[in-house]
Amino acid sequence: MSHRLKIAANHAEKAESPRALQVTDDQSQQHRCWSCGDMRAEHFCAECGHVQPAQPTDFFSFFGLPRKLNLDESVLEREFYALSRKLHPDVYSRASAREQEWSLEKTSQLNDAYRTLKDPISRTEYLLMLEGIKLEEQSKLATETARAAGIAKIQAVPPELLEEAFELNMLLEETRSETGSGMDEDVRAQLQEHGAGLTERLNQLHNELRTAWNQWDAGDPTATSRMVDVLHRRKYLRNLLRDLQDVLSPTA
Repeated sequence: MSHRLKIAANHAEKAESPRALQVTDDQSQQHRCWSCGDMRAEHFCAECGHVQPAQPTDFFSFFGLPRKLNLDESVLEREFYALSRKLHPDVYSRASAREQEWSLEKTSQLNDAYRTLKDPISRTEYLLMLEGIKLEEQSKLATETARAAGIAKIQAVPPELLEEAFELNMLLEETRSETGSGMDEDVRAQLQEHGAGLTERLNQLHNELRTAWNQWDAGDPTATSRMVDVLHRRKYLRNLLRDLQDVLSPTA
């Protein structure tokens, strides 16, 4: 290499080094304990044991879990109780004010994360939200659009339920209109039969959801749309079953 090329290479190296070192320093600093400077664990310093500042994180990462839907719930529960004991504010009653604050913040994160991940449906909805799909917002948007247009919100009926849903809604309307006369036993029996059918379909949807979980965990990109479809159908069925149960067992 010529003398001129060596000089140019040295200048380039000096120009890039501070930036590279700065990135490295910033990244390593994020993983160092505020108290002793040692490399720390997620919630506690591995060296001195001090609780670490609460950081924005997703619920899977909070428990050190991958974004998978098939979780061992017994492991999740054990980890929850272990962290609960270590993060409880009483443990830090004599610690500094900021450690007490971090303990409270992390305990709140812990409770939210466990409550969300332990339930299969909320776990699925949460993972979809991380993927940018918010079912609640979709439903709210549809409601607001219908209200602005002055029309009733139209619930999409699953095709396989179209005929049965129509028949059931007719029965429910007839029953609601017969106030004070009591429910005919034949009608009650029909409603109970519909209820059993809806419950069976909900169980089938849960099996479909588990199949979609396996596909997601295996990296199948089509699993997301399948989960969204199952959750929409499940919500419709649950609303229908709730209306039926309200008629069968009206509150005082």
